Amino acid sequence: MHALTLEEANRLIAAALAKGMDLGCKPLTVAVLDAAGVLLAFQRQAPSGLARPEVAIGKARAALALGLSSRRVGEMAERRAHFVQGVMASYGGPFVPVAGALLIMEAGETIGAVGISGDSSDNDEACAVAGIEAIGRVSVV
Repeated sequence: MHALTLEEANRLIAAALAKGMDLGCKPLTVAVLDAAGVLLAFQRQAPSGLARPEVAIGKARAALALGLSSRRVGEMAERRAHFVQGVMASYGGPFVPVAGALLIMEAGETIGAVGISGDSSDNDEACAVAGIEAIGRVSVV
């Protein structure tokens, strides 16, 4: 399996932030995690809220924890609240079941996740898609 590189993560972030500028987004915070959930790269546009780093990381961790986009994790939380609460309680660390994070896939394998916070969840997710596409990878919303 391919490991996501720092160079790829930085290009992903640059493309996501550029998409945010194109969309007229509020300041964004972007976190890229590797497949093990370890922070690989991170950028925060100023001024953004104090909690944005934890939210961006938490969205990406939620996606990795359940192998779904954070949008799908949020939908699951509405239908199966006790299950998602149990995952949150046992997983440890930030876990945010809200749209804005996507898995980064290569050849059907998860190689990481990107989480974005700062604007609407839909815009956060659109910026994540742009970042993933910029490094030639795919994800499923």
